[in-house]
Amino acid sequence: MDWKARLATVIEEQNNTLVNPAREVMIRRAVEKGEAVIAASGCLATWTPPESTGRSPKDTVIVRHPSVEENIDWTSPNNLPLDPETFELIFQDTCAALRDKKELYITDRVVGADSRYALPVRTVTDNALSALFTDNMFRPVPSDLEKSLFYKKGYTLLALPYDKLEAHKYVGKLRALPDGSPSRMIVAMDFERRLGIIIGSAYMGSIKKMIFTVMNYYLPLEGILPLHCSANEGEGGETALLLGLSGTGKTTLSADPSRALLGDDEHGWSREGIANFEYGCYAKMININKEKEPEIYQAVNHKDDYLRHGAIVENAMIYPDGLFDYDDERLTPNSRASYPLRYLTNIKDSSVGGHPSTILFLTADAYGVLPPVSRLNKQQAMLWFLMGYTSKLAGTETGVVEPEATFSRFFGQPFMPAKPQVYASMLGEKMDEHDTSVYLVNTGWTGGSFGTGKRIDLKMTRAMVNAALTGALDHVEYKEDPLFHLSLPCSCPGVPETILDPKNTWSDKKRYEETAALLAGKFKAYFDKAYGGQNIDPDVAAQCPGK
Repeated sequence: MDWKARLATVIEEQNNTLVNPAREVMIRRAVEKGEAVIAASGCLATWTPPESTGRSPKDTVIVRHPSVEENIDWTSPNNLPLDPETFELIFQDTCAALRDKKELYITDRVVGADSRYALPVRTVTDNALSALFTDNMFRPVPSDLEKSLFYKKGYTLLALPYDKLEAHKYVGKLRALPDGSPSRMIVAMDFERRLGIIIGSAYMGSIKKMIFTVMNYYLPLEGILPLHCSANEGEGGETALLLGLSGTGKTTLSADPSRALLGDDEHGWSREGIANFEYGCYAKMININKEKEPEIYQAVNHKDDYLRHGAIVENAMIYPDGLFDYDDERLTPNSRASYPLRYLTNIKDSSVGGHPSTILFLTADAYGVLPPVSRLNKQQAMLWFLMGYTSKLAGTETGVVEPEATFSRFFGQPFMPAKPQVYASMLGEKMDEHDTSVYLVNTGWTGGSFGTGKRIDLKMTRAMVNAALTGALDHVEYKEDPLFHLSLPCSCPGVPETILDPKNTWSDKKRYEETAALLAGKFKAYFDKAYGGQNIDPDVAAQCPGK
């Protein structure tokens, strides 16, 4: 008997299974079961165990079948293999656990706003809040699903967030904890059997990011480029994509009052154009500022009856009066909120758009040596896409403020399982086909590194972004930076020319050159380590800083 038949038998034997329950039912049950409490606004607040305040990369695995073997980049530290026999044991234990639950929730949704490649996702869980999360984040099943590439080839997710694996069964089969015992948590993806299992991870982002990873595996096989990005559309219908890691300003810059938002995190670029994968947002809430990010704040904290609200705030401090303190990070700096896109005001309801005319790669360079805006040709864009660079401030808890270079391929390394040249080549081909312009925008430091210089003014960044999106940077003179292989505009509307070349903003020019050489060396070292044996196009490799 195959796994689908075995799972169907388990579900049939359950006396209390709610299949696609109304949203209000899931909300009510989450509160009645103590999975969440009602905040002052009417949204739901929940807290997870300490091991579930974020993803668990070391417990996130891919089943290593011969059929997927050649498609996965097993050299990536995030692509951890699991043998099929261990996954089968996990599935058996999951079925046994499901059989013993007092009630189950099943939701049928899709991922992908374009029906031509919408992926049906069936989630089976004992947790009403997890079911509600899928209602927030995944899309309703469209009436024309039969035209999807994945019609009758959906994905099933089994989620038991508060269960644990029986340790004695998995000695030597799963990763060992510091005390030598096996981990009792698993986030496992079987691309061949189209089945995922989450046990022991109550972080709801595990659900979201598993399905994103699944899409990032399946879509390139169909000629569709998946992207970890936000997307918006101008009044004339021109689409823009913004890619960037945490802290680069992706959410802030994509929330433009003059442009309609398609989505804030996950999109596909097909022959027809851009489509959001999701139906909602999963926003970071730590230190959220009501004035700077009013849309997100209002989406989460608007007042409504709790049975209609349904936004979920995860791991944020709350007071007895039901008000949140989003600046308190004692539990975790990774507090999150899940809410439907419709809670935002300036969105495009269809979540689909045309081919992007402009792509922005965002970086927050704390070394202060990258230009605030620069133009990338195809090879340069493929290189910076491969690198996914930003920097973070390391050790601030102890007063150490040295910048630390961070590289995450395609601005989403943990979720990109295929070989790197697959994604990079697809980007280059689509740039050529649709004459897409790509710009690197540095939202980080100018006039020196962190501690000496200052953060580039947001107004200046918005002016440069606007110039890129409106085509104003298409007709200005450029000069080349030979170290970083970037084209720097000599002028930009609304921006002082002196800040366009970062060297001009440093009082100590020798120190600038030393710092620039230091960062370029980090690029070269990372590229050689990550891609030395990956057969990257030599013309792309030559664009790596320091080469």
